[in-house]
Amino acid sequence: MPQTLTPGEALEALGLTLPKPPAAPGSFVGALVHGGQVIVSGQVPLHNGQVFATGRLGDDISIETGQEAARICLLNALAQLSHATGGLDNVKGFGRMAGYVSATPDFTQHGAVIEAASELLVQIFGDKGAHARCAIGVASLPRGVPVEIELTAFL
Repeated sequence: MPQTLTPGEALEALGLTLPKPPAAPGSFVGALVHGGQVIVSGQVPLHNGQVFATGRLGDDISIETGQEAARICLLNALAQLSHATGGLDNVKGFGRMAGYVSATPDFTQHGAVIEAASELLVQIFGDKGAHARCAIGVASLPRGVPVEIELTAFL
């Protein structure tokens, strides 16, 4: 999809705003810029400073709730990216999105959960939002959240 809007305009058209970048809860940074790349640390679904949901897919979290958590994670990742680069207009493209889904051993729809974040990235950036991706099931995630997203971008 060609991008005719800036990322900020696309966010506005979608009725979305970037949150304040969440502070890293340890001895690391939210995003690191080096050699034309930006590596964004894993972001959990914090909405208005609060955990959006806790639990596991295949247990007490629906796919729809997992998808919304993935979109919130992406918005937090984009907030980190914007903060580190002086604005989303400076982003030329993306390398990889890694999505981690806290799930029961028999859950197999990790990709369907992370697809919500992939779709949103393309809605915001158009063709520049194309990215490689992995969706990985894990036993648990920090703070008990169902989804975590990390992102690599190019400047």
